[in-house]
Amino acid sequence: MRRPVRLPAATDITRDRALALLEARSQSAHGELAGRTDAGDDVLRYLAGNGAPATRRAVAANVAAPPEVDRHLADDADDDVRAELARKIGRLMPNLSAEESAHVRELTIETLERLARDQVGRVRAVLAESIKTLDCVPKFIVLTLARDVETIVAAPILEYSPLLSDADLMEIIAAAKAQEVLAAIARRKSVSPEVSEAIVGSLDIPAIAALIANSNAAIREKTLDDLAAQAETIQSWHLPMVLRADLSKRAICRIGSFVGSSLIDQLVSRYGLDDEIKLQLNKELRARLQEEGKQTGALTGSAAADVAAARAAGKLGEAFVEQAANLGQRDAVILAIAALAQVPEAKVRKIFAARSAKPVTALVWHAKLSMRLAFKIQNFVMKLPAGELLSARAGVHFPMTEDEMRWHLSYFDVVV
Repeated sequence: MRRPVRLPAATDITRDRALALLEARSQSAHGELAGRTDAGDDVLRYLAGNGAPATRRAVAANVAAPPEVDRHLADDADDDVRAELARKIGRLMPNLSAEESAHVRELTIETLERLARDQVGRVRAVLAESIKTLDCVPKFIVLTLARDVETIVAAPILEYSPLLSDADLMEIIAAAKAQEVLAAIARRKSVSPEVSEAIVGSLDIPAIAALIANSNAAIREKTLDDLAAQAETIQSWHLPMVLRADLSKRAICRIGSFVGSSLIDQLVSRYGLDDEIKLQLNKELRARLQEEGKQTGALTGSAAADVAAARAAGKLGEAFVEQAANLGQRDAVILAIAALAQVPEAKVRKIFAARSAKPVTALVWHAKLSMRLAFKIQNFVMKLPAGELLSARAGVHFPMTEDEMRWHLSYFDVVV
C-alpha cells in the first residue's frame, strides 16, 4: 500500500518561505514556457504582459510570438527586452511573405518603426545590425536608421543597405557631421562615381582614404589625378593609392615622386613599369631623403647618442622615429621605441628579431606612435616581404583590437 505523503509541520516552513517557493517555481515555469514555440498565443501574450524581465526577453526572442505580442514588447520598459526583439524581427523579416495577412504585416512594420525610433541608441543599433543587408524592409525605416545621430546606428545601414540610392547617399554626405558616416559610405560594396565625388568633396581625410582603398569604388580619372597631387603630405593615402588598379600614368609618376622604396616597388610591379622609370623614381627617393636629412638634422652620430640627444631636447617622438625609419636606421628605431614605450631594449630587440608584423605593430601602438609609422618600420627597417606586411585599417587605423595587441606583447613578456 502506498504511504500517504507527510505534510510538513507548521514549524517546518514559514508563510514567507512558502510564498517565495511558490514564486520561484512560478518564475521557473514562466521561463520555460516563454521559450517554447508550442506554448500558444494566449500563454505568450500573458507572459509578455505579466512575466519578469527575463521571461519577457525569452518571449521577445520566441519566433512563435504573435505580431501583437511583438508590438506590445516594442514598448517594454526593459532595454534588453527591446534589443532581443530587434534581433528577432531582423531574422523574421525575410520570411514575411506577401501572403501574410495585411494585419500581420501592418503590426510587424509598426514594431519595426517603433524600434527604429527607440529612445535607447543600443536598441536602434541592434536593429540596424540585424536588417542592414535586407531588401525587404520598408525604405522609410532604413532611411530613419541611416540618418540616425549615433554613428553606431547609422554606419551599418550606410555601409551595407541595398535600399539606399545614390541620391540618398549624397544627401546624407552633404549633411554628415561625423567622419565615420562618410567612411561607412566609402566602404560600400559598390560606390558610383557621383558618390565618390561627393566623398572627395567633403575633404574628410579618413573617409577619402577608405574610398581610395575600396577597389569597388568607381573614381573618375581626373579625381584620382587630383588626389595623387594632394597625397604627398597625407600619409594615410599613400598605400591605398599605390594599390589602386586604375591609376593614370600621370598619377603613377606623381605618386612615385613622394612614396618610399617599398611602395615604389609595388607601383613598378603592379603597373609593369620599365627599369628606367624605376631607377628614376628611386633616384628621386634618395635625393628626397638626403634633402629631408639636411632640413631636419640627420641622425649622424651613434644611435644611442642620437636618441639621448633627442630625448634631452624634448624631440623624441613620431617625427624622430619616422626619420630614422625612412633612413633604415634599425638601432635608432629600436632604442627610440624602447624609450617611448618604456620597455627594456632587450625585449624590443627580441620582438624585432621575430620578424613578425603583428608584435612590432603592437609595440608601436604601445609607444603611442601611429599605424602609418608601424607600416614604415615593417617596410624600411624590418624589410618584410609584401605578403607579410600588416596594413592599416581604412588607411589609417591599427588593424588589430587593443586586446589583440596586448596579447601579442604579452607573448614577449611586455605587460600593458
